[in-house]
Amino acid sequence: MDKKILKEIINADLYRYYGENSFKTFLKAFFKMQGFKYTYFLRKSHFYKEHNKKIRYYFFYFCMRRYTYKYGFEIPPACKIGKGFYIGHFGRVRFDPNVEIGCNVNIGPGVTIGPTYRGKNKGVPKIGNIVWIGTDAFIAGKIQIGNNVLIAPGAYVNFNVPDNAVVIGNPGKIVSYSGTDSYVCRRIECNQ
Repeated sequence: MDKKILKEIINADLYRYYGENSFKTFLKAFFKMQGFKYTYFLRKSHFYKEHNKKIRYYFFYFCMRRYTYKYGFEIPPACKIGKGFYIGHFGRVRFDPNVEIGCNVNIGPGVTIGPTYRGKNKGVPKIGNIVWIGTDAFIAGKIQIGNNVLIAPGAYVNFNVPDNAVVIGNPGKIVSYSGTDSYVCRRIECNQ
């Protein structure tokens, strides 16, 4: 990944918040939207770690860690996250470092995406494109979440979810195949 691609990814994240990506909008999002500010430092630390630029990596990593403690977002730079990532609200969010997430994914507060250490689903989830994950949802195990999926608030998901599914409940169950409808707004083109 070069700097041009990094800028494109950050602009895609910014677009998801305000529907535009001017410098004025960047400043507005950086100072008003905790999710965007955290994601900005996450993207920069991931980029500089990949390119072995240690001083820059540590600067952005320590900025990101500061906001981890301040906002409660715990997303390691090792996570593979597609462009157009959106953290909707202030509050605890926890990802395992090996999680893979597609583009146009919305995350609510209290979401945990992590591993299962035993059983048939031992491993970490892989999340598709255009996915809305509601408040306090828990996604665990080596499972595949398809594209255009809605995971309702409070859902516990430890099974593969096909495209266009809506999952609710604890334990989670698929209740329809209407997808995200209007839940994921200001989508960007996915070309990962």
